[in-house]
Amino acid sequence: MADLTPLWEVGLPLAGAGGGLGYAKLRAPRVFWSVAGLPVARVRFAVTYRATMDVCGLTVQPSRLRAFLVRNVARRSDVQPVPPKVRRVRGSSTGMRVTLRLPAGLEPSDVIAASERLRHAWGVHSVHVVETKPGFVELRMTGYDVLRRVKMPRRRPSGQMVVPVALREDGTAFVRDYLKVPHALTLGANQSGKSMYLRNLIVGLARLRVALVGIDCKRGVEQRQYAPRLSALAVTPEEASGLLDALVDEMESRFDLLSDYGAADLWALPEEVRPVPIVLLVDEVAELFLVAVKKDEERRDRMVMQLVRLGQMARAAGIYLEICGQRFGSELGKGATTLRAQLTGRVVHRVNDKQTADMGLGDIAPDAVVAVTTIPPDKPGVAVAGDSSGGWSRIRTPELSAEEAAEICAQFAHRTPALSALAPYRPVIPTVAPATGSVPLVKPTPATD
Repeated sequence: MADLTPLWEVGLPLAGAGGGLGYAKLRAPRVFWSVAGLPVARVRFAVTYRATMDVCGLTVQPSRLRAFLVRNVARRSDVQPVPPKVRRVRGSSTGMRVTLRLPAGLEPSDVIAASERLRHAWGVHSVHVVETKPGFVELRMTGYDVLRRVKMPRRRPSGQMVVPVALREDGTAFVRDYLKVPHALTLGANQSGKSMYLRNLIVGLARLRVALVGIDCKRGVEQRQYAPRLSALAVTPEEASGLLDALVDEMESRFDLLSDYGAADLWALPEEVRPVPIVLLVDEVAELFLVAVKKDEERRDRMVMQLVRLGQMARAAGIYLEICGQRFGSELGKGATTLRAQLTGRVVHRVNDKQTADMGLGDIAPDAVVAVTTIPPDKPGVAVAGDSSGGWSRIRTPELSAEEAAEICAQFAHRTPALSALAPYRPVIPTVAPATGSVPLVKPTPATD
């Protein structure tokens, strides 16, 4: 009988390595992709690139000069079609990026239309096409479902008013850049992850030099825990009405300052006189529109008018809106559609009906409505983000508990600016008395930044 020892010595390590890779593919997809997936994908891409471009219709006929050189200089009778030229190939822990130079006759929309065929041809999870500059596109391939377990990239975009909030399905960070998209609307049903999105946003804003103002008419159950980092908080419709009036007054006083310095917006002012930016966070906006008795209609109409004024003019004064709710459409009453038109940033989580998806994305990215209606209920935090350019993408926010968010807000409480116009609405902070364990409410000491 032949000696089987060499077979055991070779077979056992191979079996162990195979089992380890199989485990990593399920439990540690980043490790599996870096060790096995990326090398295989790069080889497959290099070997099949020209043929794949040809069968996907992403080649053009060569110019007359090229055909002449091939036949007379290279002495070849066959003149092959010309695919996009590969300028750069980069691997990452989530996928692979390829920069292509498009030949004359191809445009980015042609590559976008073929992205699904490219995904299958190269065996990757997804292929997203981004135009980087005229004539160049970037293929952002992901080797696995990066939204299954969200892990934010180490290198995140940064800036004066830039907050990384979630992860896009192409492996990049989804950010709220208030200088580019000043106002936004976030929609989602109960348990869809809307509160998780807001927590990540508040935690990101807490680290910046910015004043946070909250309106939470559910008696503050969501936002009161962030009180150490809030410059103002309204927890009833009556308080919200007064707070909105105060914000409009603050906006008008800032316009006077801009006029004195001949500045077009807040960021054109000298730094020594520039007021701190303000972000207004409205949780469940429908509570501001709905009234139970007729006598409250006048207050409701005033609040809606002040919100519309802020949406139309407050960007130049450095006041930005984050509006959240389950539904937001014309059925809420007059002014709702006008306000929604000012909210150019849109994030829609899982919703209960197609009409809500239409409210959020139908007017700016109609193609994204179907994507919203297919979000499964067992994936909270998954959403579709769109903007006025018509582009959209799937995103998912990382898990963050309310306790962790409250702890971070308390950690950065020293960055809470004291604004005199909003002083009456500065929230009280609960503190636990060491002797009795009771929770008295104390007014915080005004801070400066």
